[in-house]
Amino acid sequence: MRPARLPAPMVVATGLVSGWGRGLEALPDRAEEAAAGRPVIAIEGPVVVGDRFRRASRECLLAVAAVEETLQSGIPREVLAGNRTALLYATLSAYGASNRAFIEGARATSLHFPYTAPSAVPAEVAIEFGITGPYVIFLGGAPAALSALWYAGTLLAAAACDRALVLAVETFNECADLYARGRWLVGRPLVEAAVAVLLEPGAGVLTYSEARSGRRVRASRSTGRRRLGEAFACGPLVELGLARATGAGPLDLSLTGAWRGTEAVLRWAEARPTWSQKKFSTS
Repeated sequence: MRPARLPAPMVVATGLVSGWGRGLEALPDRAEEAAAGRPVIAIEGPVVVGDRFRRASRECLLAVAAVEETLQSGIPREVLAGNRTALLYATLSAYGASNRAFIEGARATSLHFPYTAPSAVPAEVAIEFGITGPYVIFLGGAPAALSALWYAGTLLAAAACDRALVLAVETFNECADLYARGRWLVGRPLVEAAVAVLLEPGAGVLTYSEARSGRRVRASRSTGRRRLGEAFACGPLVELGLARATGAGPLDLSLTGAWRGTEAVLRWAEARPTWSQKKFSTS
């Protein structure tokens, strides 16, 4: 099948919270070596405080923290509010903890089954930042994140939004024993992470292709995956953020993702340099 093509969006900002710390600069050069044999690198301690969040799940708090990190580059908070910001969320594991608690009848949780739906995480983000634009959820590892980026590009190209916030959250600590049983299915270390990428319309070419082979496909050893570790849907967004942070010129890279027989490739080729110190108008 011939790859689909769109104008390539501009990468405005990236926010990351991971088991390694806050920001892309907290990532080690080699996650496997930094893990020193630990199978899971968890995010320790509270990441968001406030009475409104006292019943929110850990995954929701991580998502809000990741979006807050994107604002650290000087973007006014109010820019995200309203119906001209799209919110696209990708995950594989971030609702595993609440599902497990429900199935096992855990009493030490405030979550009820309807709240375990994947929509809980982006819903908290939408409430916190006043986002009322297009809203889509993608499930299924790295290919889901690439689908979310591609869908964001379609919305921007169609002028259905002025900006798109692509968000991914993956947590593992509460289900670490389950991942240990299926250790041949995933890489190591498993690194908890939440990452948000803010996109706006841009020039250049974005191409997307996907293939389903029906067999297990190993994920490629990209720079993002080497530095972050295994974080499923967060991986491609971190790779994109690293490319933007370390490159002075136009982006020119291929993002790849594989999960359970599905391979996806998103080729990002900008036609001109993106901004470095953009001024936002909130009027």
